Amino acid sequence: MLSEKMLKALNEQLNKELFSAYFYFGLAAYFRDKSLEGFASWMEAQAEEELGHALRIYDYIFDRGGKVELERIEKPKQTFESPLKAFEAVYLHEVGVTQSIFKLVDLAREENDHATHNFLQWFVKEQVEEEASTKAILDKLKIIGDSPQGTFILDRELKARSAQLRALLNQKE
Repeated sequence: MLSEKMLKALNEQLNKELFSAYFYFGLAAYFRDKSLEGFASWMEAQAEEELGHALRIYDYIFDRGGKVELERIEKPKQTFESPLKAFEAVYLHEVGVTQSIFKLVDLAREENDHATHNFLQWFVKEQVEEEASTKAILDKLKIIGDSPQGTFILDRELKARSAQLRALLNQKE
């Protein structure tokens, strides 16, 4: 069983992960509007990944006998001055998620909840990857500056990462 404090914290994180998916869908919409399909594709894949994170927590709460509490999801920002500004927001978002996961780990330690501590280690590793990948793209955008050619090349590079759900849904047609 989860303590009330841990259950509340896990539900908060579940809702943060759902917001993260919404956040990335908002960014994908921004990039699609700018005809940057590679950036949009990357963001859609990230949105799907965030939904996967939410599902992990959702399932874990039930596995430990808890009750899921879904909250209202805040509207994400969908306009940015540039791809650079958008990725600055992405990187800061991921840093915030990392801090939230670290607080959960600290709480699991404080509560001597070894199962939850173990469960959260996957998220710790995942956040290291999330920050590194977004920072790498952010660094490239800083190098590119205002270069349309550089943005075009990076857009083509980012298109390599694509969302899977749409492809699965299209297979059923």
